[in-house]
Amino acid sequence: MTRGRPATPETVLAFDFGTRRTGVAVGNTLTRAAQPLTTIAATDDDARLAAIATLVAQWQPQRLVVGVPLHADGTEHATTALARRFARRLEQRFGLPVESADERHTTHAARSALAAAGVRGRAARAARDEVAAQLILQEWLDERRDGAA
Repeated sequence: MTRGRPATPETVLAFDFGTRRTGVAVGNTLTRAAQPLTTIAATDDDARLAAIATLVAQWQPQRLVVGVPLHADGTEHATTALARRFARRLEQRFGLPVESADERHTTHAARSALAAAGVRGRAARAARDEVAAQLILQEWLDERRDGAA
C-alpha cells in the first residue's frame, strides 16, 4: 500500500462494502474533498462488480479505497473477511491500487449526519451507505494531508 501524498493528483473511488448494499464515494487528492456518489444494491459479486465497472469507466480513478469493518476494539468479524475479499477482487478486476481503511463507526456517523441534516426515513436509508463511503474516503484523504500517513 502506498502512503503519503501522491506525486500527481488522483481521483479516488471509495466503497462502504455490504452484502446487500455497497456505498460509493468519489474524491480527489488535490481538493481533498470526498462526495457521496451512489449506492449499489446487489447481493452477488458479479452484479456489484458490473456496476462498479461502469463507475470506473465514468470516473477513471487512479486508486480505490475499501472500508474494512472491525469491532469497536479493532478485532475482526465475519464481514471483515468479506470486505478484504471484495478489495482483492477489485484489484484483480481493475488493476488499480486498492487500499483498505478502518470503517469503524462510519455507518453510525452517516446516520447521525443525515439526521442532523433533516434526512429521515427511506431517504436516509437510501443515502446512508454512500454517506458512509464519503466518511471513509474523507478520513483516508485527511490522513494523507501534508504527506502524513
